Amino acid sequence: QVQLVESGGGLVQAGASLRLSCVASGLTFGDYAMAWYRQGPGKEREFVAASSWRGGHTWYSDSVKGRFTISRDNTRNTVWLQMNALKPEDTAVYYCAAGPVDYHGTYDKDLMHYWGEGTLVTVSL
Repeated sequence: QVQLVESGGGLVQAGASLRLSCVASGLTFGDYAMAWYRQGPGKEREFVAASSWRGGHTWYSDSVKGRFTISRDNTRNTVWLQMNALKPEDTAVYYCAAGPVDYHGTYDKDLMHYWGEGTLVTVSL
């Protein structure tokens, strides 16, 4: 049984940093691209960042480029999302997902295979 478990969310002020973690089990971690998505209040789930199998390629949405960094450690079955300079518009539930590598960088959420339950990030003014 595949499980993706996110952690690290919380309530922070604008400008602060948070580091999200996602630990995977029940799958061959290195066989999958790992991605982060988010869903804000009243919004659709959107792509945030992704990493190829060994982290050699990464992709980011324009809204987080330069502020967020995705990384992974295949020996620990873990992927992280370092979020800096947080803004109120970053408030969302953040989800970890595993799926095929997409070198176009689109990372259609409907093509991802496995999902975590999410962790809430709230950024206040």
